[in-house]
Amino acid sequence: MMEKKKKLSNDDIFAVTWRHQFLQGSWNYERMQNGGWCYSIIPAIKKLYTSKEDRAAALKRHMEFYNTHPYVSAPIMGVTLALEEDRANGADVSDETIQGVKVGMMGPLAGVGDPVFWFTLRPILGALGASLAMGGSILGPILFFVLWNVIRFAFLFYTTYFGYKVGTEITKDLSGGLLGKITQGSSILGMFVIGALVQRWVSINFAPVVSTVRQQKGAYIDWTAVAQTKGGTAKVLKEAFTQYNQLGGTGLNVEKVTTLQQNLDQLIPGFAALLLTLLCCKLLKKDVSPIAIIILLFVVGIFGKYIGLF
Repeated sequence: MMEKKKKLSNDDIFAVTWRHQFLQGSWNYERMQNGGWCYSIIPAIKKLYTSKEDRAAALKRHMEFYNTHPYVSAPIMGVTLALEEDRANGADVSDETIQGVKVGMMGPLAGVGDPVFWFTLRPILGALGASLAMGGSILGPILFFVLWNVIRFAFLFYTTYFGYKVGTEITKDLSGGLLGKITQGSSILGMFVIGALVQRWVSINFAPVVSTVRQQKGAYIDWTAVAQTKGGTAKVLKEAFTQYNQLGGTGLNVEKVTTLQQNLDQLIPGFAALLLTLLCCKLLKKDVSPIAIIILLFVVGIFGKYIGLF
């Protein structure tokens, strides 16, 4: 009688994915993520191999050096599961083949994980949560925590399953193609969203006065008439607000003062904030420490306030 073919179920892949979340739980300087990788694949090894010797040999080959981005490691795990399944069913899959596939995939995929997750998804979700939190809503941090973990785990499971189904065919596209398009698209989306949030997050107000013009009568609130209003404080305030609204929210004082910031906002709103953001990005690209940039901004801000620039 032909022996029944061994096959991993969706439950097995889910169990591996759940453990794979803790890939860096035993990170070490010698073989880096090998301990977490070996821990992750244990449910599949138990399902595919029945003898103690085969299981020990399988775990031993997965204790070799391994290191990549912790999230894009999922498709590598999927391909590895497919190889282990083939080997358990009698295919000629050597230890060197399995390790070679892991090493061959972990380099290219590591370059995809940072722009997609650290530089795109997390800043977008963080910006969304921070915007709600700045408005006083407790939903800000909760939304960030829930969305980040749901998306993260869904990605881990789907790509593990995808790698398992596709098998070694996925390695043919690692030199470019789909991965290159994902990286480029994610970078563009991230820059677009962060650029849109610059105006909301970065605030610069140049205080120097450009001009002071005395306004014609009727273009500002007649404080003398307001002061002569009878009926108590409420009616005095009502008269002042009435005139203020009639003037379209302007004309609070006799003299109209125009600052440098108002002129800049008339030309390109938020232009100074954009320049400051680009400067910080440039400094980060030149490997300037973020702490040094923060201290520099504090110094410039305090000095600018002292001389009346801000």
